[in-house]
Amino acid sequence: MHPYVELAKKTVEEYVKTGKIPPIPENIPADMKRRAGVFVSIKKKGQLRGCIGTFLPATENIYTEIVRNAIASATEDPRFPPVSPKELEELEYSVDILSPPEPVKSLDELDPKKYGVIVIKGWQKGLLLPDIEGVNTVDEQLRIAKLKAGIDPYDPDIEIYKFKVERYR
Repeated sequence: MHPYVELAKKTVEEYVKTGKIPPIPENIPADMKRRAGVFVSIKKKGQLRGCIGTFLPATENIYTEIVRNAIASATEDPRFPPVSPKELEELEYSVDILSPPEPVKSLDELDPKKYGVIVIKGWQKGLLLPDIEGVNTVDEQLRIAKLKAGIDPYDPDIEIYKFKVERYR
């Protein structure tokens, strides 16, 4: 198991069982010291069970970003009830490390298998990770991201950003 995924799993298990955030070690691995946006996704029997993240770094490093987003994914995703202790053995985790978002000038720059998207209109923001099962076209990807943001799916007056992810399962 990749160390990012192992950290997400251990964090969720400890938090769900004890209600406590695991202590941050003094010696964080070097590859976890950089800053980046991070999404933690949890699945149960192949179905999404929670997914929360940040598209820009909100903490001092990837380590704390994973810890924070793993707990949020397990307990704060508004689409699902909090994870219970009896579910823990059935859960699968993935961690996505996001590249910095880049503005999109033309839809030709997008590829839903390669890039995630962020759509923005005023204060409304929606994000969709890349390579999501069943999302095969740019139009579909943008429509879903707009719906997540509460933006009319046919509104062309939006800012679009793209990003890549390093996905760990």
